Amino acid sequence: MIEIIAIIVASLFFLIGLIGTLLPVMPGAPVIWLGMLVYGFITGFENFSTYFFLVQALLALTVMGVDYLFTTLGSRYFGGSKAALWGSAGGLLIGLFFFPIGLLIGPFLGAVLADLLFGQRTDQAIKSGLGASLGFWSALPVKLALEAVMIIWFIVRIV
Repeated sequence: MIEIIAIIVASLFFLIGLIGTLLPVMPGAPVIWLGMLVYGFITGFENFSTYFFLVQALLALTVMGVDYLFTTLGSRYFGGSKAALWGSAGGLLIGLFFFPIGLLIGPFLGAVLADLLFGQRTDQAIKSGLGASLGFWSALPVKLALEAVMIIWFIVRIV
């Protein structure tokens, strides 16, 4: 019975983590990792070693790094400034309130407005916005794939 409760709790963490990846309200991969840790506490860490949790933590950090790297590279490739990067993140958060269209245009508008506020030309600000948006959305499949690896490895260990 304890095992079933632990699986349900971990699954809820996984679901919340995946939602957090799709709708970046919270860091998805660390929430997934936390679900594994909670499972371990509930079950007495029967199926898991320190190595498992350390590698899973590294995977979670990698997911977070991919997000930052892709957005930065996208923005930089199109000539965006650091302001565009922060504006893109802010636009995404504000865009959550206007789901789903806000998620699509929020990063773009945020990057453009930030660049304009910091003195960039309009055409350059638009390029920055495109780059930041493309980078952010290009990271999504990579992040989901890494999170799938995390969850599948967990499932393999408990089966």
